[in-house]
Amino acid sequence: MLVKTFCAAVNGLDVTTVTVEVSLTRGVMYHLTGLGDEAVKESRDRIAAALLNNGYKFPVADVTINLSPADIRKEGSSYDLPLAIGILAANEKMNVDRLGDYMLVGELGLDGKLQPVRGALPIAIKARAEKFKGLIVPKQNQREAAVVNNLEVYGMEDLLEVINFLNGTSHPEPCFVDTRKEFYEQQAKFDIDFSDVRGQESVKRALEVAAAGGHNIIMIGPPGSGKSMLAKRLPSILPPLSLSESLETTQIHSIAGKLSRGASLISQRPFRSPHHTISQTALVGGGNHPQPGEISLAHNGVLFIDEMPELSRAVLEVLRQPLEDRVITISRAKYNIEFPCSFMLVASMNPCPCGYYGDPNHHCVCTPGQIQRYMNKISGPLLDRIDIQCEIQAVPFAQLSQMQPGEPSAAIRERVIRARQIQTERFSSIPKQGGLGRPHCNAQMTERMLHEFAEPDAASLDMLRMAMERLKLSARAYSRILKVARTIADLAGSEKVESMHIAEAIGYRNLDRGDWAERGM
Repeated sequence: MLVKTFCAAVNGLDVTTVTVEVSLTRGVMYHLTGLGDEAVKESRDRIAAALLNNGYKFPVADVTINLSPADIRKEGSSYDLPLAIGILAANEKMNVDRLGDYMLVGELGLDGKLQPVRGALPIAIKARAEKFKGLIVPKQNQREAAVVNNLEVYGMEDLLEVINFLNGTSHPEPCFVDTRKEFYEQQAKFDIDFSDVRGQESVKRALEVAAAGGHNIIMIGPPGSGKSMLAKRLPSILPPLSLSESLETTQIHSIAGKLSRGASLISQRPFRSPHHTISQTALVGGGNHPQPGEISLAHNGVLFIDEMPELSRAVLEVLRQPLEDRVITISRAKYNIEFPCSFMLVASMNPCPCGYYGDPNHHCVCTPGQIQRYMNKISGPLLDRIDIQCEIQAVPFAQLSQMQPGEPSAAIRERVIRARQIQTERFSSIPKQGGLGRPHCNAQMTERMLHEFAEPDAASLDMLRMAMERLKLSARAYSRILKVARTIADLAGSEKVESMHIAEAIGYRNLDRGDWAERGM
């Protein structure tokens, strides 16, 4: 007897509907075709044990299974459930009438319990697009998949529950998630706030500008000056995620298996902080079973790299292309996968190996050669892609103990949101840029948009020309200054980019100035 069940193959963000064709004939062999990996091939033993422990027997027959389309790679254990149901139906141990209405995913334990799988959300989106009536997933994945409307999502505990449902002997209610209610309730909840930070007003201003325009930023200062503390509070002043951004971000985390059990949508912008020993593959993604890396997990959020020069030069250089293109293409012999990675890069570093160069309260023990080698670990082309470079000094204890709490994140966030609204209206008439869509912040402006929206007046142009000549800035740095100046003007509510906006933007190129430039930057 020939029976078909349906599941899905997830490759990157692309999902393909897979038809599981099961045929039983006379014999005793087991054949599995369709480019399944080792986990798929091992499913026979898990299925046999699960069937036996739930009152069924693996058929004594020649079992041939094809996973169609046969030229698409199938990876992981999520095929256990559709394979088991297909084998039972082909052996005439259950009803086949409803098999075509549902997509099935789930790993089987030896006792028949369903274990959670990766990628339930993109699979649910595909099931709805393919007009399936519903999707059957493990209980732990039901809220994640139920985010998709117009699709019945059933979370099942074990194999018997699935069999009874498909036989029509049980009638469980589909999972319902009030997506908008949960999404908006969690958006404004932050455990940390900018009011915790005393002093550092100039750096707070730089972070506000960065948040308002989506600009990359690097902070340079001695240990204990508050670089990490400030960076961790940046998400609290970023504009809230839209539902479409949240859905896209949640898909990436679903594929990577990073969603917490029982989670539905990610409602706050991600903040990823990889250790400085991270490898290239872990940062950009890939591997034998391609997974999104840290830059994709930070999509629509913040990638914080602490002690930036401590990362290897090769790892740092792979950031250059994603910072420009907002997408990473991973090409290997067996696959070619694309992940989105539109993130804000926030980096921090010490001014020298010991950390105290230029600190009035500590003596630096580094030689000029050591300082230059340390600073040269960050290449010029990578530094050019960081719009804002600001120096930070430790706040003396005498001042720290007397200062009042700083401005709360909520107040700063209101200004950032107003500036982003101005940018959204400005770019609303811009056509979409391929798969990236239209720009939604100033950091994403092209050169043509700069001429249209950030053209400086004569006085500002003269100031900018002097800075370019004195600091020997590159053409890319020129564009970065204009983008930052446009953001500063938006925060001030100014339609035009004026001299004071250009002056402040030039002030955020600290690593291009004087003694910093002489040390190898």
